[in-house]
Amino acid sequence: MTIPKAIFCWSGGKDSAYALHKVLNEKQFQVAYLLTTVNAKFNRISMHGVREALLHLQATSLGIPLLEVVVSEGTNAEYEQQMERTLREVKSEGIVHVIFGDIFLEDLRTYRERNLAKVGMMGVFPLWKMDTRWMINDFLAKGFKTITCCINDEQLSEEWVGKEVDQQFIDNLPAAVDPCGENGEFHTFCFEGPIFKNRISFALGERVYRPLAIATDSVCSSAVTTKGFWFCDLIPI
Repeated sequence: MTIPKAIFCWSGGKDSAYALHKVLNEKQFQVAYLLTTVNAKFNRISMHGVREALLHLQATSLGIPLLEVVVSEGTNAEYEQQMERTLREVKSEGIVHVIFGDIFLEDLRTYRERNLAKVGMMGVFPLWKMDTRWMINDFLAKGFKTITCCINDEQLSEEWVGKEVDQQFIDNLPAAVDPCGENGEFHTFCFEGPIFKNRISFALGERVYRPLAIATDSVCSSAVTTKGFWFCDLIPI
C-alpha cells in the first residue's frame, strides 16, 4: 500500500517535534516537506523568534526538505496570502494533507481547516485532545530536549525564558499555565530527540522584551495592563 505524502507545519518547538515523531512512527503519512513561517525582516521563525539558521539546522538533522513561507508586513492578510500560494504549489505535486501539532484550541483548528478548504486540502491533527501533562512527560521520557525561546508575560516572568523544559520546569509552572503552553504561555526550540540525527548546538544570547499592547480601560476599575513577550536569542554554534 502506498503511504500518502503530507506536509508538516513545523514551528521548531516541542509540540511539532512530538507530533512529527508520532506521525513517522505510525507511518500513516510520508512527510515530504516541513513548512515554516519566517519573518523576512528579522530572519527568524514567526512568533518563536528563533533564528532562521537554527531552523535550517533542524531540517538538516531531520533529513526533511524545508519550505519557508516568508512574511514581511506581519499582517494576517499577508500570512494567509503567502500560505495559500505555498499550499497551492505543494498541492500541484498531489499532496493534499497538512499536519499540525495543535492539541486543543478549537478556534485555531477551525481557522486552519477553513483556510485549507479554500485550496482543497485537509488538516491532520495527531495530538488532538491529548492530555497535555501526560504528553509533556512522555516527550521528556522519549529523550526530547527543548528550551523556552519566548514567553508571554501575562502569566510567566522573564526568568522563565531561556530555560530547558525538564521535570523541575514543569513542576514549578503556575497552576494556570498549561504544561505544554498550549494557550500561548510559552514557546520552545527543540534541539535533541529521537527524530534528530544529531543535537542542534547553540548558545544563549540576550533576553529581549517586546511589548504587544498597552490597554487602558477608564470605565472598569482594573489597572493599566501591559502584555508582551520575553524572547531569548539562541545563537547557533
